[in-house]
Amino acid sequence: MDSLIPFTTSGSLVDCVDKKMLVVLRDGRKLFGVLRSYDQFANLVLEDTVERFYHGENYGEVRRGVFLIRGENVVLLGEIDLDVEDEVPLQPVPQDMIQPVHKEDFEARKRREAAKSSVLFTQKGFSREGGEGDWY
Repeated sequence: MDSLIPFTTSGSLVDCVDKKMLVVLRDGRKLFGVLRSYDQFANLVLEDTVERFYHGENYGEVRRGVFLIRGENVVLLGEIDLDVEDEVPLQPVPQDMIQPVHKEDFEARKRREAAKSSVLFTQKGFSREGGEGDWY
């Protein structure tokens, strides 16, 4: 029967439907939710989605509900092992406590990436992201 299903990149997601998944996006966001649907472009529909913010050994969560993710923004997709999930040694904290610290970390990372990009462009001859030569 498996030989009747043509191999495609998104075809391997069949086993992941209706399971709790972690999705890491290009902008660094981490989303947890139940994968309900996908298409040939790896666009995803997550239900009961939670966005999680990390700082050190702490994390905060924001409920997002149903979330549609464009496939080109997905960096990583992985199934959550429900048996091991509760054993992770991280402490939940209120979202309003961790979000300002997370935002500060994000802005610092953005500045570092801009400086690195500038050096790569001016000294090493790399193209800028989204610039000429950065096509698929």
